Amino acid sequence: MDIKALDQGLAVSGQIAATDLKAIAEAGYRAVVCNRPDGEAGDQPGFSEIEQAAQALGMATTYLPVESGKVTDQQAQAFGTLMTQLPGPVFAYCRTGTRSATLWALSQAQRQPLASILEAARGAGYELSGVARRIA
Repeated sequence: MDIKALDQGLAVSGQIAATDLKAIAEAGYRAVVCNRPDGEAGDQPGFSEIEQAAQALGMATTYLPVESGKVTDQQAQAFGTLMTQLPGPVFAYCRTGTRSATLWALSQAQRQPLASILEAARGAGYELSGVARRIA
């Protein structure tokens, strides 16, 4: 698991296992958002397994599945709303972290300059210039 901070309130990563949640909680994250649809790959744990382990550690959980390569504006808006409602900091994940990073970037469109959003994503290892026109 490679935790990549996008800002003070959010970090993302690729797929996690239930056993990773203790380290995530110990790193200070108080909520987990799953952006990977259940069943996307045969070897991934289902959200219910992640949710059960997270809740046992006192963490809030939310399931906001996004199909790879198909992040919608509505999903980005929902993600932005979650960031204001969930206890922070928040940890979000998908297969590689890209969907979670993209949701964050799109949700920041009215809050931050495009250059700042792209720089933060790049600093975390995500090249999001392909969605820049949707942010601007």
